[in-house]
Amino acid sequence: MNLADYLRREFAYDEWANREVLAAIRAAGGANPSPANHRSLQLLSHILAAERVWLERLKQQPQSVPVWPEPDLAQCEAEAATLGGLWLEFLDLITAGDVSQTITYKNSKGEQWTSTIVDVLTHVVLHSAYHRGQIATHMRANGQTPAYTDFIHGVRQGLIKEARV
Repeated sequence: MNLADYLRREFAYDEWANREVLAAIRAAGGANPSPANHRSLQLLSHILAAERVWLERLKQQPQSVPVWPEPDLAQCEAEAATLGGLWLEFLDLITAGDVSQTITYKNSKGEQWTSTIVDVLTHVVLHSAYHRGQIATHMRANGQTPAYTDFIHGVRQGLIKEARV
C-alpha cells in the first residue's frame, strides 16, 4: 500500500467512525437538547467543523465555520455526508504530488504556523478520534451506548474497505 492509498483509507475510517457516532447520538435521542446529549453533540459538531477548517487551510481558503459551532444533529449529519467526499477529492489531488510540502496558515487564535501536508492530514484523523473517545466516555457516563469506532473493529467487520483508487 502506498502513502496515497494509506491516507485514503485513514479518511475512509474517519468518515465511517463519524457516521457511527452520529447514529449512536441519534439513537440516544441526540436531536433532543437534553444535557445528557448536548455535550456529545457539541463534541461531534466540533469534530466536523475542525475537519472543514483544516480542509480549508489546506486549500488556502478562508475559514467558513467556527471551530466550536452550535450543536445541531441535522446539520452534523449533512456536514458529515459532505465532508467525506470533499476529503477524498482533496486526497486524490494532493497525493498525486508531494505531501511533504508545507502550507502556512493561521490557527483559530490568529497565530501563523507552517506544517507539512501529511502532518495536517495525520492531525485531522487523530484529532477526530480523540474527540470521538470523549464522546464515548460521556455517553457511557450518562448510561447511553456509544458507537464502537475502533479502527480494527471497522476492518474486521468489513466496514472500512480498501482505499478507493
